[in-house]
Amino acid sequence: MAVSSELVKQLRESTGAGMMDCKKALDASGGNLDQAHAWLLERGLSSAAKKASRETNDGVVELYQHSGGRLGVMVEVNCETDFVARTPDFKTLAHDVAIQIASTGPLFVRREDIPSTLLAAQTASIREELGSQGKSATDIDAEVATRIEAWFKDSVLLEQSFVKDDSVKISDMIKAAISKMGENVIVRRFSRFQLGGE
Repeated sequence: MAVSSELVKQLRESTGAGMMDCKKALDASGGNLDQAHAWLLERGLSSAAKKASRETNDGVVELYQHSGGRLGVMVEVNCETDFVARTPDFKTLAHDVAIQIASTGPLFVRREDIPSTLLAAQTASIREELGSQGKSATDIDAEVATRIEAWFKDSVLLEQSFVKDDSVKISDMIKAAISKMGENVIVRRFSRFQLGGE
């Protein structure tokens, strides 16, 4: 089946993918837009994994102020080139990440950033609490694992659900950006300031 240029254009506008990728996706899906979108997403996420090791020496430092100047966020989001760093999509991503940090107050960008001593202390605290409740060792082990995972979701930016759409994790937003922009994108670091806070 021949795919019309109008269909290719429609898919391109809804996904931001390149014209040739849109044509390939529509060819592979027999002209079905939903299937083509899924094909692009799947292919994009696999290509995002390949790009994850590439250097990110450009980007932006996004500043966000909320609550009448009582709370502010500074976040560094990196990409490979200044061309991508200047695009509206990249700036929107950086802004959304700053809003996420302001709203949820994560402590770390990724799990690997958590000091082993803090993780050990968190685990020990949970074990102690559960042990005082007279639970069995098996139950304690299972609940510790569950609570640590919940703590990661609260404390680690990339594992949080996006405040504007809780069906999307921040890590998925980053992968989608990598797929769409064709460059590696990372959140390098952030600071969150609140009046009267530590």
